[in-house]
Amino acid sequence: MTSASAPDTPEHPSAIDPDIKAGNLTRLRRIEGQIRGLHRMVDEDRYCPEILVQISSVQEALRAVSREVMRNHLAHCAADAQARGGEAAEAMRDELLELMYRYLR
Repeated sequence: MTSASAPDTPEHPSAIDPDIKAGNLTRLRRIEGQIRGLHRMVDEDRYCPEILVQISSVQEALRAVSREVMRNHLAHCAADAQARGGEAAEAMRDELLELMYRYLR
């Protein structure tokens, strides 16, 4: 069951930790710069291994953002749904399972 169709699942987060948000915005700005750098590297026909190292760096930075978003989701959204119980808790468990399956790909 996806979050859009799950009963009692909010479409917006129940809370966003301000420190996590600030850290993620900083990381995303850095990632934007890295992507621009990758674009230049490809445009300038840089050595393939150098490009691959930068791609790996961007991927790890995105994983860090993803971990923090998941941390916030578990601490706030999932905890709130679990506290409400019933269909909200069940829908959240389904959503979390689906997220884990996507992560494992």
